[in-house]
Amino acid sequence: MFQMFFRRPLLPLLALPLLLAPVPLPAQSGPGAYVVAETGRAFGRLQDAVDAIGDGEGTIRIAPGYHGECAVQTAGRIAFVAAEPGRVIFDGVTCEGKAALVLRGAGARVDGIVFQNMRVPDGNGAGIRLEKSDLDVVNSMFRSSEEGILTADDPEATLTIDRSTFSRLGRCDRGLSCAHSVYTGVYGRVVVTHTRFDKGTGGHYLKTRAKQVEIRDNSFDDTQGTATNYMIDLPSGSVGSITDNLFVQGRNKENYSAFIAVAAEDRGNPSRGLSISGNRASLPADMGRKSFFVADWSGEALAIGPNELGPGLQRFEKR
Repeated sequence: MFQMFFRRPLLPLLALPLLLAPVPLPAQSGPGAYVVAETGRAFGRLQDAVDAIGDGEGTIRIAPGYHGECAVQTAGRIAFVAAEPGRVIFDGVTCEGKAALVLRGAGARVDGIVFQNMRVPDGNGAGIRLEKSDLDVVNSMFRSSEEGILTADDPEATLTIDRSTFSRLGRCDRGLSCAHSVYTGVYGRVVVTHTRFDKGTGGHYLKTRAKQVEIRDNSFDDTQGTATNYMIDLPSGSVGSITDNLFVQGRNKENYSAFIAVAAEDRGNPSRGLSISGNRASLPADMGRKSFFVADWSGEALAIGPNELGPGLQRFEKR
C-alpha cells in the first residue's frame, strides 16, 4: 500500500466527462469534419483547413469522432478546437514522422482534443511537436503514445498547459534516447497548471529546459508507473516556481532517487531562487525506500519552503 496521508484527493482524471462515457464514436471523414469558424468553410482534410488559414488567424472546429489525420502548421495563428470536448480523438497518424500536429507557425491553441497511439521510428511519436512560437493546450488528453508533447527550442516563446491529462506515456528502450510525457527544449517559459500525469511507461513525467517554469496545482501519480524516472526534471536548471502539487511515487522505478531534479545535465539556465513549496509527496509505505524530494546539481541557492513529505522522503540533497 502507498502512504496516502493527504487530506485532498488526487485531481480528477480530466475535466472532460465525455471521455469516460461508453459512447461509440465514428471514424471521422467527409467534407464537414474541419470547419474554419471565421469563414464557415468546411474541409474533409485537416491539412486543407490549416492551409486555408495560411498566414492569417483562424479557428478550426473539429467534428467528434476518430480522426486518421495529421497536419503541419507553417504560418499564421490557429486554434484547433474540438466541437465536443473529449470526443475528438486523433488516433495513431503522424506527419513528418513526428506528431499528429506539427506546429511551427506564429502561434497555436489546442482545446478539448484527445491524442493517442502515436509511434514513429525514432521513438518520439507525440500528440504535438512544437517547433516554434507560443502554444496553449487546454482541456486535452495525451495517452498511450511514446510522448505527449515534444518541443524544439524557442527562447522567446511560452508553452502553457492547463486542465489536461498525460497518461501511459514515455519510453526508454530500443537503444534510442528516452521519450517523456512532456519534454521541452529551451523555451522561454513553461506553465503547467491543474493537470494530471499518471501511469508513465518510461522516462520523466515532465522534463523541460525552459528558462522559467510555473508548475502549480498538478498531480503526479506514479502508482501505476512502469520503469519511470523523475517526476519533474529541469536538466539545465530553471527559475520560477513549483508549488501546490501532489506527488505519489510508484514501486516500479528506473530511478527512484529523487522526485524533482535540478540541473542534472548542465547549468545552462540560472536556478537561484527557484521556489519549491506547498507541495505534498509520498513514497510506497511498505518498501523501506528512501528518496529525496529535491536533488540539486546547480550549486545555487534554491528557495525550498515548507512541503509536506511522507516517511522516508528527505527534503533536499546537494549533488
